[in-house]
Amino acid sequence: MSGLLAGKRLLVTGVITEASIAFSVAKLAQENGAQVVLTGYGRLSLVERIARRLPQPAPIIELDVTNPEQLAGLADQVRKHVDGLDGVVHSIGFAPQSCLGGGFLDAAWEDVATALQVSTYSYKSLAMAALPLMSPGGAVVGLTFDATKAWPVYDWMGVAKAGLESVSRYLAVHLGRQGIRSNLVAAGPLRTMAAKSIPGFEQFEQAWTERSPLGWSLTDQEPAARACLALMSDWFPATTGEIVHVDGGYHVLGA
Repeated sequence: MSGLLAGKRLLVTGVITEASIAFSVAKLAQENGAQVVLTGYGRLSLVERIARRLPQPAPIIELDVTNPEQLAGLADQVRKHVDGLDGVVHSIGFAPQSCLGGGFLDAAWEDVATALQVSTYSYKSLAMAALPLMSPGGAVVGLTFDATKAWPVYDWMGVAKAGLESVSRYLAVHLGRQGIRSNLVAAGPLRTMAAKSIPGFEQFEQAWTERSPLGWSLTDQEPAARACLALMSDWFPATTGEIVHVDGGYHVLGA
């Protein structure tokens, strides 16, 4: 099979439903010639069921990014399926309900710490766990939501995404010495499982669909997925520490 990612070996996290950006990344990656290995957390049977809807079978590895033992063993688990990695997709985020929906001032540190560990620190953790499998030319790509602004109801997840964007820049510096890139895709709002967990998410939906210069579909994950694939391809060999906005142009607008 030929394609943009012909011969590439990718690790994709965060496939939960067909509506997830990660599923679209895995699907398009396979269609463009890549070998894909998935990770799942918790309900692996659900991930297995969704994975069967991909064009080709994809092995699934259990990974809790807060579990040091699983992170330490990730490289060995991946080697059972592929002999190395050319790209890693970080599509992981979680915040307790107290951290979303307008509770910014009341959220306890314990809940905030969970959000930061899972949504921010895990980007570095995943990159380091996969590093033994990667060689110069490899890429780590994560998903963010424009953290230059304070969004209604997004609260501590917005803080976590701001941290994620900073972590990616620092990884770009430190992994660049080994020829490995780190970039993020800032997608507009999509009706994913993560979005459904945010009280008041409809505020994002209305703003984007009404104001985005290019228009915006709340149910089309492909534009964001395509950006992820492009950043892992050989077409961006000298781009790192970047945030690519895939939001219909909404980020250029004023208040």
